[in-house]
Formats: sequence, structure tokens, C-alpha cells
Amino acid sequence: MIVIEKLTRNFGPIAAVTGIDLSVAKGEVLGFLGPNGAGKSTTMKMIAGYLTPTSGRVSICGHDVETDTIAAQVSLGYLPEGAPAYGDMTPRHFLNFIAQVRGFSGKEAKRHAAEAAARTELEPVLDQPIETLSKGFKRRVGLAQAILHDPPVLVMDEPTDGLDPNQKHSVRRLIRSMAPEKAIIISTHLLEEVEAICTRAVIIDKGRIVADGTPASLLARSRHHNAVTLSLPARQADAATASLRRQPGVAAVEETARNGDLVTLTAYPKANELIIERISQLVTFEHWDVRELYAEAGRLDEVFRAITTPDAQRARERAAA
Repeated sequence: MIVIEKLTRNFGPIAAVTGIDLSVAKGEVLGFLGPNGAGKSTTMKMIAGYLTPTSGRVSICGHDVETDTIAAQVSLGYLPEGAPAYGDMTPRHFLNFIAQVRGFSGKEAKRHAAEAAARTELEPVLDQPIETLSKGFKRRVGLAQAILHDPPVLVMDEPTDGLDPNQKHSVRRLIRSMAPEKAIIISTHLLEEVEAICTRAVIIDKGRIVADGTPASLLARSRHHNAVTLSLPARQADAATASLRRQPGVAAVEETARNGDLVTLTAYPKANELIIERISQLVTFEHWDVRELYAEAGRLDEVFRAITTPDAQRARERAAA
């Protein structure tokens, strides 16, 4: 439903996006990740037809965004960075206006606006000027206009930015409910959001895709994938460390925290091997006074840091360009 081919965008001598190839199918929720300045928002603006590529092409539901723009945008719901709206309008008036822009009129326009407001829980503020709303409600107004015409493709830049935990939960639930019938791209800085709602994650750095896979496959690249952590009294820590290091499948054991008389040890597996059962049996056999024991799926932030360029380094490289 979304096809991106050799997409490139230059700003003077700076290459913001360089030769991206990507496709997104119906039922996929793609988390689009990358450091600040990596090219995420630029890519999403080109997908939406707001920004013209230097080269390459984007199609939405078979319509080329550059040569068949209106047909492509009919199939698209777009939540841009910052969720801009007319501040002197109320959400009710704004959504009715968007409904008319989308080709609805009369009762049909009001119905679509009301349904979008209900799905994004805007009823308490429908008649307040948008400029007086909190950041979270402004974000939900932006989300409501994106889904108002029930498009088959959604592209959303930071959809939960500025929302409190309850609001984030509601928006994520809404996205999950829409996902089976749509192709969705979500740009986010929140790695927990990828694990919570995305079926696929793409990491972009310096305008190029550097990772593409399911959240689980990216977690498997973390050093902490299947690592086992246990907390026990300091008097048992040395013996426990030695015993853990002798276990088949254990590559290394490190002390990762010390809090008074309590020491936390982490055992890292060889080749992502499952070691939790073996270590649980060892704890029972050795009669260690373990206060906490758990295995990790992995840490997405660790993978993210390992394959992307820090902001400061990127700024230096651009200054030298």
C-alpha cells in the first residue's frame, strides 16, 4: 500500500535522505526510528506529498505521489510534526472544515467529524478554541483530522507526543484497532511505543535505512537478549559469580548494581542461548538467597545506540560538509 523507491532529498550540499527503498503492506504498523536529524520527518513529508523529492518516487495505493498527487492523498491520513491547526477554530469547527475539504458535506460531514472526535476522545473540548488547548489535546485534534476520512494509509509523526500515560494508552489502543485494515507508518522517539504497537521497525541514520525487522528481531541483536539478572546478598556474590561463569551457555557475568548489602549480577548468554532455566535450577541447588531473578528480551535502546550516529558527531560532520 506504500511503496518507496530510491527516495532522495538534498538541502543544498546536505543529503537529508539518500536512496531509501521501503514498502509497507496492509496490516503492518511500521515504527520509523532514528536520531534527531536522521531524515525521518523529511521522509514522511515526501510520502505525504508535502515535500518534493530530489529523486526517487513514492506511491500510495498505486498512485504516484508526485504525478497523481490528489489520488494519492485521498488514500492518506497524515499527522505532521507539531500537528498544526487553526488556533482560532474550535475542534468541532476544524474537523467539520476538514470533512468538507475531504469531500463530505451536510450531515455526512458532521457525522465523520463527530466520529473522529469520539475516537480520539475530544468531546470535553470540542467547543474550546484550539489555541487554548493543552499540547495533548492539540495532538489529538491532529490525529482526529488524520483518521476522519477512514483512509487506508496513515502516516503519523510522533502521534503520542505530549500525551500523558493514559492518553498514550488510548491512542495506542486506537492504532491497534485500526491496524488490520490499514498500512501505518509511525515516526517516534519512544522505543517503548515500538514494542507496544509496531509489527515492524525501521531505523534510519544519516538518511539511510540501517535496520529493518520485527521488534523481536531487533531485540535479538541486543547484548541483553536472554540475559539473566539476579539480586542476592553481597556475602554470596563472589561464589555466585564463579558458579554462573562455569555454566554452559554463559558467556560472561558482570556485577551491574550494588545497593547496600544487595548485589545485582547479570549473566550474558552465548549466541542468544536460553539460560534462564539452567540458572533457576542452579539457584535452587546452591540455596542462594535470591531476592530477584528475571530474563530480558533485550534492550531496543542498546541496539539503537549501537547502529546510529550520536547527534554531536552528526552535527560536526554537517558543519564540515
